[in-house]
Amino acid sequence: MTCQSLVLTRKTNVLLVRSFTILVLICIVMKPEVCFSSVLSSLKALHLQGYITFENNEFASRDFGNQIHSHPLAVVHPKSVTDISEIVTHVWQMGPASELTVAARGHGHSLQGQAQTRGGVIINMESLQQDQEMQVYYNGVKFPYVDVSAGELWINILHETLRYGLAPKSWTDYLHLTVGGTLSNAGISGQAFRHGPQISNVHQLEVVTGFIGFIAGKGEVLICSQEQNADLFHAVLGGLGQFGIITKARISLERAPKMVNYKYHKSLKDKSVVL
Repeated sequence: MTCQSLVLTRKTNVLLVRSFTILVLICIVMKPEVCFSSVLSSLKALHLQGYITFENNEFASRDFGNQIHSHPLAVVHPKSVTDISEIVTHVWQMGPASELTVAARGHGHSLQGQAQTRGGVIINMESLQQDQEMQVYYNGVKFPYVDVSAGELWINILHETLRYGLAPKSWTDYLHLTVGGTLSNAGISGQAFRHGPQISNVHQLEVVTGFIGFIAGKGEVLICSQEQNADLFHAVLGGLGQFGIITKARISLERAPKMVNYKYHKSLKDKSVVL
């Protein structure tokens, strides 16, 4: 082989290596774009009773803490629990390669981005209020209770139950929070010393199962309580949404007092000013 042919062979090999490297780099760059396009198309193809928004979702990238800002790919406004189940199942079926995640958002009072997901799907739980009405039960039952949507605000529950002379046993001090949100975070307040936190005053839950930890299920809708699916019941109460999404709750009630004693001192030295 002549020197000239050796030079040509080396040049050819260099060109082949460079071409292969360029192709690999193109594939690496294009793969996320193809994956993103596939995820977007799959979400748009879902047939929900509610609807999905892909634009003007800035509200879902913030929370009360204002520390974390993660913009989602889409926000689901479910009309039914079936919508939530379908979304969770779809995310699971997409697999880890899609890097698609899902998070439930109530009234947006999380502090460190717990109800956010960058490039994922946010489920607006307050949309469920429109499809599920509160039902108060007090006749013919051992203990009074109310069935509520997880997207319902505690202030609305108070107004409804007071019509029957009843009220939940345990509260948070601020009532413009959703049921699902506080039950996922324990729900501790001034009444906890007497009745325990809110998670100790729940008879039953409806949950769309997740796929983390020991809880089986991939978007199933299950009823759980102390007697039925007890592991799931105890996992989701105070579980920060890691084992499933609470969609409905049965809250324990008690007789609401007609009058309460409330003392207010202007200062520690001035006890004469009492309301």
